[in-house]
Amino acid sequence: MRLAELSERSGVSTATIKYYLREGLLPPGRQVNTTTAEYEEEHLRRLRLVRAMIQVGRVPVAKVREVLGHVDDDSLGRSIRLGAALWALPQVPEPDEDDDYVQAAHQEVAGLLDRLGWQNAKLLATVSPAYRSLVLAVAAFRRIGYGWGAEQLAPYAELMHRTAVLDLDFMEAYPSEAERVEFAILGAILNEPLLRALHRLAQEEETTRRYGFE
Repeated sequence: MRLAELSERSGVSTATIKYYLREGLLPPGRQVNTTTAEYEEEHLRRLRLVRAMIQVGRVPVAKVREVLGHVDDDSLGRSIRLGAALWALPQVPEPDEDDDYVQAAHQEVAGLLDRLGWQNAKLLATVSPAYRSLVLAVAAFRRIGYGWGAEQLAPYAELMHRTAVLDLDFMEAYPSEAERVEFAILGAILNEPLLRALHRLAQEEETTRRYGFE
């Protein structure tokens, strides 16, 4: 397809596509002549990923370039490739390790992982942004007087594990490694708000089932 068709099918202006090409966020098309290039379905797929990261996820261009570098790195194994791409997305700040609430949260989260048998997650604790986010969330609860620990968190974690199984099942249906990693990136940006919305809807449904509309 030519640039105009790529723009029409993606909903991204030709000027923006040219900008993405200049910034290295989109691979160059096959040059037909000095002024014209042909683009493939993979360009359309990548363009949608870039658009999601920049327009929906508000990811800075430099960070998008870093994420895509991991997506395209064939030298990495699947776990490392996925992890590197996801960890390159903007993350929460480092917790203050001198904070008493943070120290207590570390103990709670470590206890949760032991309870669940998630030893691989525990091994990744020092580098995982997700682990860091959980520690900060538990510390915030403790700071305002709610002592959520392993016992309260375990049922939620088990539900999230079932969600992760579904995520990977969907991901593995894609034919190439690049597409699988792209799907995981889209999931991090788009699925999390979707899951949050489903959670809220489920709360509304259960509330009205229990208590009616009064």
